Amino acid sequence: QVQLVESGGGLVQAGGSLRLSCVASGSIFSINAMGWYRQAPGKQRELVATITKGGSTSYTSSVKGRFTISRDNAKNTMYLQMNSLKPEDTAVYYCAAARVGAREFEYWGQGTQVTVSS
Repeated sequence: QVQLVESGGGLVQAGGSLRLSCVASGSIFSINAMGWYRQAPGKQRELVATITKGGSTSYTSSVKGRFTISRDNAKNTMYLQMNSLKPEDTAVYYCAAARVGAREFEYWGQGTQVTVSS
């Protein structure tokens, strides 16, 4: 089993920045890909960014150039640096992880609220 705990959410004005963190514990040796999802009220969950154990990254188009995903394998921690935040980035952000060979994310954090005011 893998446990994920997010932190770093909060209230920020448009144009501001936040950095989310996700600390993994448990069977961390089995983790390959990690990612950030978000869900705004009344909307479907959206994949924001992913990163493999080797450091390959991908982003949804709406955050490219503004968000940066990274991970420190030695600290079992993944980050999401969010710059130039917009009100439409307001959502609950979830950390997710998948084991080697998994076809989808299997483990989820409890979520952290990000609110961007205009």
